[in-house]
Amino acid sequence: MTELKGFFFPRTASGQASLIPSPPWYYSGDLLTVEYRTDPARVAELLPAPLELAPEDPGAVALIWADWQSCSASREELLDPVRSQYKECFVVVRCSFRGEVYSRCVYIWVDKDFAIARGMHQGYPKKLGTMWQTRPHAFPHASPVIGPGGQFGATLAAGDRRLADVVLTLREQSDGNGFVNGHPMAHHRIYPDIAGGRDVYSELIRSGGAEFEGGQSWRGDVEVNLYDSPTEELSRLTVDEIIGGYYRQVGVVWNGGTTLERLI
Repeated sequence: MTELKGFFFPRTASGQASLIPSPPWYYSGDLLTVEYRTDPARVAELLPAPLELAPEDPGAVALIWADWQSCSASREELLDPVRSQYKECFVVVRCSFRGEVYSRCVYIWVDKDFAIARGMHQGYPKKLGTMWQTRPHAFPHASPVIGPGGQFGATLAAGDRRLADVVLTLREQSDGNGFVNGHPMAHHRIYPDIAGGRDVYSELIRSGGAEFEGGQSWRGDVEVNLYDSPTEELSRLTVDEIIGGYYRQVGVVWNGGTTLERLI
C-alpha cells in the first residue's frame, strides 16, 4: 500500500500536488484597515459557545483589506508568483474566553484556492471573492504616497455583487493600525458529520503570528459603504460610528496554534 504524502489534500506518493505546504508560512503585505462600531447584538450573533462578547467596546469591528505575497520556508513560491500572491478582505471582532480577550475573524474572502485551504487549517471561514485595493509605489506617478494626503480605495465583491467599498485619506502617523485585530485569534475548527446533522469534530483554538514586523502606521479619514447580498451577511454589521482608518505594511510568520478547548 502506498504511503501518501502532503500536508493537505490531495495527498500523493510524492506530496507535490498538495494544495498547501506545511507551516511555517511567511507573509508580506499591505493592510488597509477600517474600524467602526456596530450593534453589539450583531456581534454576539457570530460568537458560538463558549465565546462571549468582549467586556469593553463589544461592538467594535475591523474591516481589513490585505494585498499579500506569501511563501513557505523554501521560498520557492516567490519565483512562481501565481503560487504566492493573493488578496483578501476580512472582518474581525473581539470576544472573551475565560477572562481573556481575543480577536476573531467572522467573515473572510480570498481570491486563491491555497488561501482557502490554509483557512480551513487555521479556522478562518474563507470564501472566494474579488478584492482590489490601491497600491502605493516609490514613484507616485500613478499611485498615492504613504503619507499625508495619500488616498487609497478598496472594494470587495462576492457572487457578482459588491459587498463593500472604502476610501481612506491619510492624515498623520499613528502608533498602530487599530485595536480590534490586536489580540491572539480564537477560532473554531469544525468537521461536519458525513451523514448530515451535527458536527463530529469541533475545537476552539488560539493562534497568532509567531513573528511580526510592521512599518510605520498611518491613520486618516475614511468613508465606508456596505451593501446587501442574497448570499452574504456582512451588511448586518451596520456602520454606526467610524473609529478610524489605517494603512500599514507588515511582515508576519504563522507557525501553528494551540487548542483552547476540545468541544467534540
